[in-house]
Amino acid sequence: MSGTVTMYSTTWCGYCRRLKGQMDREGIAYTEINIEQDPASAAFVEKANGGNQTVPTVVVVPSNGTPESVMTNPSLAQVKQALGA
Repeated sequence: MSGTVTMYSTTWCGYCRRLKGQMDREGIAYTEINIEQDPASAAFVEKANGGNQTVPTVVVVPSNGTPESVMTNPSLAQVKQALGA
């Protein structure tokens, strides 16, 4: 699978930990950004989620030219689908 995956998360988010573990097991590389340490990322997450800092918010940019996907608390299957797997 190619493309880029960026996960906006917090240290205390159980859903984030679960998705990270699933992506690790599947060999899906991702960049994690802690929104509590990055105000610009927190603002992006709020904009993507109607004013809420909902995590994980995941941005997938597939390598095949398909537009990026911004997903809130996606399943592993949704991430893989967005990557074009």
